Order: sequence, then C-alpha cells, then structure tokens
Amino acid sequence: MAGDVGPGGAREVLLVLAVAGAGLALAAVAAFGPWQPSDDGPQDRGAARSFTPGMSAPHAP
Repeated sequence: MAGDVGPGGAREVLLVLAVAGAGLALAAVAAFGPWQPSDDGPQDRGAARSFTPGMSAPHAP
C-alpha cells in the first residue's frame, strides 16, 4: 500500500524535500536579491536591449 514506507523510503522523502527547499531558497535569493547596478563604468542594460524589426541592430562601441 502507498502508506507503508520503511526507513529507507522516509529518508528518501526527507532528502527530496530538503533538495526542494534548497532550490526554493536559491530561487528566492535570485528573484528578490539586490539588483543595483555598479556606479563605475557605463550602465549596461544586459538583456533588456531595444531592437526594432526591420532596422539594423545597434553595434557596441
């Protein structure tokens, strides 16, 4: 039956829950961590570059 779990099965369930919790913690840090740009150098927008279809892509200096 599905409710009959031995010591090895309980350990496996705890391991899965621990790995899932660690993954959620890392995702929360990545999502809600500080994203302030550095004050030195030009401001880089990363992946948020604007591009209009039909026009040539901007070239980096």
